[in-house]
Amino acid sequence: MSRRGRKKGRPVSGWVVLDKPVGMGSTEAVSKVKWLFQAEKAGHAGTLDPLASGMLPIALGEATKTVPYVMDGAKVYRFTVGWGEERSTDDLEGPVTRSSERRPTQEEILARLPAYTGVIMQIPPQFSAIKIAGERAYDLARDGETVDIPAREVEIGRLDLVAMTPDGNSVFEVECGKGTYVRSLARDLGRDLGCFGHISELRRTEVDPFTAEDLVTVGELENARLGPAKQAGVEAVQTVDFAAIDAYLVETAAALECLPQIAVTDDAATRLRLGNAVIIRGRDAPVEAEEACATSRGRLVAIGAIEAGMFKPRRVFAG
Repeated sequence: MSRRGRKKGRPVSGWVVLDKPVGMGSTEAVSKVKWLFQAEKAGHAGTLDPLASGMLPIALGEATKTVPYVMDGAKVYRFTVGWGEERSTDDLEGPVTRSSERRPTQEEILARLPAYTGVIMQIPPQFSAIKIAGERAYDLARDGETVDIPAREVEIGRLDLVAMTPDGNSVFEVECGKGTYVRSLARDLGRDLGCFGHISELRRTEVDPFTAEDLVTVGELENARLGPAKQAGVEAVQTVDFAAIDAYLVETAAALECLPQIAVTDDAATRLRLGNAVIIRGRDAPVEAEEACATSRGRLVAIGAIEAGMFKPRRVFAG
């Protein structure tokens, strides 16, 4: 009988709020961070295109169970629209498909922004991860196919014109919900203004609940991981300082700030981790909640529902 292989890596858990550089894909970034931490498992909350930079929250270990909550959080992007060209990818990567000599004025742009706030219908780019008949749109687009992607409902909290650049382009900041394509905003604005447009620069600055203070670069993680060199015979061997790199981790529970927080005793935590319901005590404890999280000594224990004063775990976390 074959034995199940042991998990490779450390059982480390938490969030790495990576400042992803331009040129690195999201999957590549996850692999790099997983290797740096020697983590058993890892995943990201919201893809960033290789040409985009900025906040890419990466979950390690038990934090991967909380990815959906970060995916649903509001996001803020700062981006530059290059006017006069529409491109196949709606950014700098693809060839020019339409062009115009016209350039919009600040007044013309401001007049159209209200139409792009609130709940709007948006057609994702041809080069996107949307599935069409079971295949990714970007795979079909790379094969030269033009696919009919249906419009989707997205929510834009705000869209601000930040600056007009000396070369006639425009810098914007947008706060938006899950599923919004900033590249589509540039494309649609360009068409509405009669001048065409594409993303020439894109940076994600926030992913709720994380802030810019949580950001860490690949370089900072690499430097933290390197411990002092130790002599091994005639050669010096570089050691690994996991304590230093682990200091950059954000607690797993940070992803669940949107949920009611219930503090439980050590005994209750043990019961929850075994899948058992516990009575919620305390004057201010909620009697009902569709979703809440339980913590013990500041550590995440479980996500579950509260029914008739009982916390019923749905997903538990190792202590």
